[in-house]
Amino acid sequence: MKILSIDTASDVCGVSILENNNLIEKFDVITKESHSQRLMPIIENAFKKTKLTIDDIDLIVCDIGPGSFTGIRIGVATVKAFCDSKDIIPIGISSLESLAYSIKNNSKIICSIINAKNDNCYFALYEKSKDNTLQTLIEPEAENIDTTLSILNSYNLDTLDNKVISFVGDGSKVYKDKILEIFPNSIISNEKNDILDSYNLGLAGFDKYSSREEIEELLPLYLKKPQAQIQLEKKDISK
Repeated sequence: MKILSIDTASDVCGVSILENNNLIEKFDVITKESHSQRLMPIIENAFKKTKLTIDDIDLIVCDIGPGSFTGIRIGVATVKAFCDSKDIIPIGISSLESLAYSIKNNSKIICSIINAKNDNCYFALYEKSKDNTLQTLIEPEAENIDTTLSILNSYNLDTLDNKVISFVGDGSKVYKDKILEIFPNSIISNEKNDILDSYNLGLAGFDKYSSREEIEELLPLYLKKPQAQIQLEKKDISK
């Protein structure tokens, strides 16, 4: 199975092509340009480099967020256009699950945390199985960091020695002191794992497809409202 993986949820505009869980080619570019300008040329370059076309693709994996509202919409719209025109299967994967796939150590429990500023974050909790696939223990949520750590601390982790968790994502660095205060034996991942990676996204999508889970409609995962919408609602209330 050939997989096209597209990640536009951050400053990284990422495209990978996989054969099952094996990487064929990857183009992850950190850019300040609009993803609407960069994405299609990167996809075209990936196809050119691999001598493949969209007709060779069996599955397309898309990062549905949380992340850049505009970037996510561009990625989802592009994937839907491909899938509608070529009858290809689309699978949406959250940024938090993609980050969890960057953890290659023996950690059984992985918590992904993305900084949402002002002591807020997005987080999710995963358990790694023996075949390195992930089971979701806590679905993606948006909370302040204190509530997040309280939820994690109250979760049933009694089967773990000293509640060891691997934390990944930029939020794990921003809130490192608070995390280690509650979970002193935890592992804070290397910063390179905090950058969204289209290959890890593709791995997550392949595992989800292989698990025979029901494939949901491809939609952006918005855990909180865009800032522009919040400001507009404030103006309406003040009238």
